[in-house]
Amino acid sequence: MEPLPGAAPFPPELARRLEAALGAMGPSYGPRTHHLEADGRPRYANRLLLESSPYLLQHAHNPVSWRPWGDEAFEEARRSGRPVFLSVGYSTCHWCHVMEAESFEDLEVAEALNRDFVCVKVDREERPDVDAVYMTAVQALHGSGGWPMSVWLTADREPFFGGTYFPARDGDRPGARGFLSILRELGEVWRREPERVRRAQASLTAVVREALEAAPPPAPDLPGPALVERAVSACQRGFDPAHGGLRGAPKFPSSLPVRLLLRHHRRTGAPESLRMATETLRGMATGGIYDQLGGGFHRYATDARWLVPHFEKMLYDNALLAVAYAEGFQATGDPMFARVARETCDYLLRELALSEGGFASATDADSEGEEGRFFVWTARELRERLGGEAERFMAHHGATEAGNFEGANVLFVPRPDEAEHAALSPARARLLEARARRPAPLRDDKVLASWNGLALSALAVCGRILGEPGWLAAASRCAGFLLGALRPEGRLLRSWRAGRAAVPGTLEDHAFLAQGLLDLHEATFDPRWLGASLALCAELGRFADPRGGWFATAADAERLIAREKPSRDGAEPSGASVAAQVLLRLAALTGRAPLRAEAERALRAAAPLLEEHPLTLTEMLVAVELAAAPPREIVLVWPAGEPPPAALLGELARHYLPEAARTGAAEGEPLARLAALAPLVEGRTCVGGRAAAYVCEGGACKLPATDVQGLRAALA
Repeated sequence: MEPLPGAAPFPPELARRLEAALGAMGPSYGPRTHHLEADGRPRYANRLLLESSPYLLQHAHNPVSWRPWGDEAFEEARRSGRPVFLSVGYSTCHWCHVMEAESFEDLEVAEALNRDFVCVKVDREERPDVDAVYMTAVQALHGSGGWPMSVWLTADREPFFGGTYFPARDGDRPGARGFLSILRELGEVWRREPERVRRAQASLTAVVREALEAAPPPAPDLPGPALVERAVSACQRGFDPAHGGLRGAPKFPSSLPVRLLLRHHRRTGAPESLRMATETLRGMATGGIYDQLGGGFHRYATDARWLVPHFEKMLYDNALLAVAYAEGFQATGDPMFARVARETCDYLLRELALSEGGFASATDADSEGEEGRFFVWTARELRERLGGEAERFMAHHGATEAGNFEGANVLFVPRPDEAEHAALSPARARLLEARARRPAPLRDDKVLASWNGLALSALAVCGRILGEPGWLAAASRCAGFLLGALRPEGRLLRSWRAGRAAVPGTLEDHAFLAQGLLDLHEATFDPRWLGASLALCAELGRFADPRGGWFATAADAERLIAREKPSRDGAEPSGASVAAQVLLRLAALTGRAPLRAEAERALRAAAPLLEEHPLTLTEMLVAVELAAAPPREIVLVWPAGEPPPAALLGELARHYLPEAARTGAAEGEPLARLAALAPLVEGRTCVGGRAAAYVCEGGACKLPATDVQGLRAALA
């Protein structure tokens, strides 16, 4: 391979390792670069070829001398007297691909980068801690941020300038300064104006530390339902009555807190909360943001109607939305919500499940060089595939000759009709089969502990509510894989790919996985998942803030210039919000008072933020709802040697009971084993040799129910 332009030759040992890594890729390997030899071999390779992250590997054949994040890169910056150029993105990021093609594959740009900077690439999904620190700097400079993120640092990891996407040269895009010009200017400033750089780095570093670490003193009292009322009122003011969600565009699924609104309606009976939740669920399910053929949701809609999506699909979005739709079905009985939950779980298992048991992270927006090409259809294509059914299909799915996306059609449902939707299922199946033969978007197949924890919750909750034992079996297999592959030496790691686990687990990894395991226990009653959830929560002490709550990274993790304390729920809930929920649920199930006390400290620590901006921490408000509600304990016991009672389980599944703690076991040894973890099952027995359900609230238990009618009455 050729030397990288503007860079010193690699040391012989590194060159040998790169050649060996390239050789190990096998004959089917297609280097992601347009710098190729006549035989198809890449002209260039850099240190990212030795990494496992799909995003880093995408850049392994750029002519840029990329290095992974780590001490070696910053030691080189210090030794050579050069600043660090940090580029942060993720594998399915459209504009990351654009900047790669325009700048990081450009030989002139690469030479400037290699000559004047030490270049570092970071996968934000593997290192959310690094991303949070430098995104805060970019937001401080520009008022907003995004990916790709471009930041210039000193050898001490302190930022002095940053931005997001830059076109390669001045004039490439109207009103945007070219990346090459910025590189030349920053190189000159670094060499000629060191005092200017020092002032900038000191100022930005102080801003980052203040934003991520500073927190007001905890409140003396627990936050209560009044804060939920304020959040619901804010939702009402911003609600889009025509399409659901919040008004404006772009529209993200997380823009309106559906799960909080459903819980508020359950507690108060407020019809407006239920209306906002259900109209948002319907708007997304009928829009183009939902994949009408294959199930699952794209990342966000670019318009206010949920119509035209940004086409990447993320594991975390789909896992969270599957739960929201299953709970929406419980709360309303709407069959559309059950269908969407089913189709989304089927999508997860069909397209993101890996043979080892875990789930891949995402699929790209682009294929065949175009965004959305895999998902859209022209009227001509629909007629060719569907023949006489085409007109009926096109009417139901809003397809026209002109199209709604660059001459093609994003399928949606302008006039919802579940009977018509069901009648068109064979047509959709034929189109899905045809679509599967198209070149597919790239899949990021790394396994993240946190997102897989959300997938566990999705399959467990939906499997329990919709009665799908196959999903519970897939969830159990995933849980076993995660607890093995991601804990090679006992402590949880964040990322796994191709047999390699890496990166210390963060707060969200522990919290999301603990939640998924608890959901799996409540769906299967297998005590090993309850024990594993408790064990992960015991690790939260390594993240604890003595003032209450948790930091995003453990006390013994890599020390960055700031240690983030999560303060908002975004597209994903924060690790702090989920940790508080899990601890409260485990406390109700096991009776362990220290778990509740830890959650309450976190709630008091979050109370000032909730008072000031309740909509920024809506999942923490779910924990507030949970803490305020008297826990309802539900225990099922059935005769030894028999399966769990299907009729009682089916009745339980019909009821929306977000405050309930559920468990159960067969009499004898299984019940004794469970009692060691959850003492509330002690003394529970079958009644007259029949399975029985015990429903308790606030320390008072109703008579055990042995049939559906009795359980329905106990739950009323």
